[in-house]
Amino acid sequence: METRIAIFKGKEIRKTIHNNEWWFVITDVVSVLTDSVDPKGYIKDMRRRDDELSKGWGQIATPLSVETTGGKQKLNCANTEGMFRIIQSIPSKKADPFKKWLAKVGYERIQEIEDPELAIKRTRALYRIKGYSEEWIERRVQGIKIREELTDEWNKRGVKEDLEYAILTAQIHEAALGLKPSEHKTLKAVGKNDNLRDHMTTLEHLFSQLGEESTKEIAKTKDAQGFIENSKVAQDGGKIAGNARENLEKQTGRIVASKSNYKHLPGGSSSKEIEKGKKK
Repeated sequence: METRIAIFKGKEIRKTIHNNEWWFVITDVVSVLTDSVDPKGYIKDMRRRDDELSKGWGQIATPLSVETTGGKQKLNCANTEGMFRIIQSIPSKKADPFKKWLAKVGYERIQEIEDPELAIKRTRALYRIKGYSEEWIERRVQGIKIREELTDEWNKRGVKEDLEYAILTAQIHEAALGLKPSEHKTLKAVGKNDNLRDHMTTLEHLFSQLGEESTKEIAKTKDAQGFIENSKVAQDGGKIAGNARENLEKQTGRIVASKSNYKHLPGGSSSKEIEKGKKK
């Protein structure tokens, strides 16, 4: 499951699904509640002050795979119950509003389990608030569905480790768009904790999705098993999209991978992409 962003009083908190419930990045929550520039240091001090919290930390904090500027990494996360315990040790005026917010997010997850379409509706609503166009939102939502189907397929085929998922994803991306995800982020000049896919243009999404969809279909057709076989399939699937991209670039004279990003939107600062695709 990919990392999602939740908003509390205008601040972003990363969350991910684990055991069918939301788990929140602990450092993000601590940063929001305390305005600390060093949330990791604050957590260490908090555990020194609260012996009971420290003793139960292993049951509260679970390392989960979360999207970061350096790709997916294991970060300590806590579910709603665990976050309530952590909040008890944080003297903050924001604590009570945050508890209500957590309860609401938890209830929304229960609703989404009963009606999965609600999750998609809320994703669309969040992107609308940020100022994305309807065309872009539909492409992004479609990409989320394709991505989840692909990772489900990998899981069935023996690809288990988060590192393996990250490598396969990078292989598809590079073959499809002509540069590694890290290079793509540098090109777009996106900042800390930015999700690259939230800054991709419609065309970039299109070819990325073609690569992932092709990879899934080839894996099923060839019955690829394990990381090694699926690595070859990922490169082949990505290349299908890459060939189509190169064809388009020849016809238009424009490189698909661009400096365009969505850092400045009506929900933020400006309504336009920073820069359109550059000429070859």
